[in-house]
Amino acid sequence: MLLITCIFIFLITIPIAAIKRHYTWEVTYEYKSLDCYKKLAVAINGMTLGPTISAVQGDTIAVDVINNLLMENVAIHWHGIRQRGTPWSDGTGGVTQCAIMPGEKYTYTFEVDRVGTYMYHSHYGMQREGGLYGMINVSIPGVTEPFNYDADHGIILSDWYHHLAYDQSTALSSIPFQWIGEPQSLLINGKGNYNCSGLTPGICNSTNPQCSPSTLTDHEMTIIEADRQYVEPFVTKNLFIYSGETYSVLVIANQDPSKNYWTTINVVTIFNYLPNHFLQPPPTNPPIGPIWNDTNSQLNQSLTIKARKGFIITPPRKPDKIIVLPNAQNTINGYLRRSLNNVSHTLPTTPYLIALKQNMSDVFDPSPPPEDYNSTNFDIYTVENNTNAILSTSIYKLQFNSIVDIILQNANSMMRNVLGYGEGKFNLLRDVEKYNLVDPIMKNTVALHPYGWVTLRFQADNLGVWLFHCHIEAHFFLGMLVVFESNVEKVGDIPKINYGCGKNQSHGLAIVFINL
Repeated sequence: MLLITCIFIFLITIPIAAIKRHYTWEVTYEYKSLDCYKKLAVAINGMTLGPTISAVQGDTIAVDVINNLLMENVAIHWHGIRQRGTPWSDGTGGVTQCAIMPGEKYTYTFEVDRVGTYMYHSHYGMQREGGLYGMINVSIPGVTEPFNYDADHGIILSDWYHHLAYDQSTALSSIPFQWIGEPQSLLINGKGNYNCSGLTPGICNSTNPQCSPSTLTDHEMTIIEADRQYVEPFVTKNLFIYSGETYSVLVIANQDPSKNYWTTINVVTIFNYLPNHFLQPPPTNPPIGPIWNDTNSQLNQSLTIKARKGFIITPPRKPDKIIVLPNAQNTINGYLRRSLNNVSHTLPTTPYLIALKQNMSDVFDPSPPPEDYNSTNFDIYTVENNTNAILSTSIYKLQFNSIVDIILQNANSMMRNVLGYGEGKFNLLRDVEKYNLVDPIMKNTVALHPYGWVTLRFQADNLGVWLFHCHIEAHFFLGMLVVFESNVEKVGDIPKINYGCGKNQSHGLAIVFINL
């Protein structure tokens, strides 16, 4: 999923009493025509895109999720929310909770302790691609910011496939392997426009009010924030956004207000200036947008982003542990998989958090996963045989409060403090000199460019078990993930609502709702 945020952050505040915000969501399948093409989509209370959660920093959010999908489970992850003291509400099925079975209810409760624009999305199967996602806005009334603007508008961007999540997951897990291909549409706030020519009106109707016109556009924008941290402003026409990244943009609207203007955010959208009618198209044709595989522009954008002076979060000077994770494509037992360090990870039927708290020794592989690889013989430009690739449920156990470097190496098959990006194969002796230890940005989602590397540094100061994975849904589905654990024994009592699957089925109490 792709996300643009607009201008929230953490500065001078007026004290506001924190409150508890309670929501009840019913998850169902419904026919939608989000890009004019009719298909089944996952909906929350009938809505795809799901409802936006608006809160103030310090609020407690409680969401009762009722799964009425009838034939599949659900788990909802609150992307970017730190879950300090509430790891069981992270919403990662198989890691922190048992997924919600059809007819059951699950309550997520957590504090939104940082200002920003976040997202929530399904963390079960391919449901995120099916429409189970939405936005979370966390603000502070009365905040004084270093930028002037007239309004802020949240924009959430997403891939949209016409095949159902069932079709996609079956294709990805079949022999022979079937790639799901590129999405048929890109949606902006849950709307897009597919070319319906040649299709019957019952399947595709370009006048359906659920969909909207969209086109590739061009307009200068000033980037001022990335993943909730102010950055040194820079102007761009071609903003590349990756699944899960968030940006704040300023658009200086000093043009003729009787016209619309095209803007490029590597997707499809129109800036419309009042008093123009919102359906009136721009008077000129859009220019050609950036090429999707324009690697140099993407890398330059990543290297350009620096933390804004006065808002720099200085990283630790050196790590206690370095974990190098090259990605690859492997065939294991006849199935095509994605892997890190030749390990394609699978999730156990009993969630890690519960297994560790209950001292269940046979739930996952106790042997530590590899922290490095044979860099001398590893060629990132050719397809390796990878005959030693394995499936595993192993996890990385991190010493609490230790400083960890994660070096992600991209190879031939795919596309915290972010200390640096680079091209080619990472060299520990040479490339550490390129690290930015002065004004790096803090991010929870980061681009890994083709045939390149990126280094992340973080402190393992959050008790619990945490999923670290590729945010391209198909890659995650195929095993491109790892799990970090730190001081689980210090985690408080896990609510019984998290139990009820795998080896702890008898601990859970199912709350069943029957529709009459």
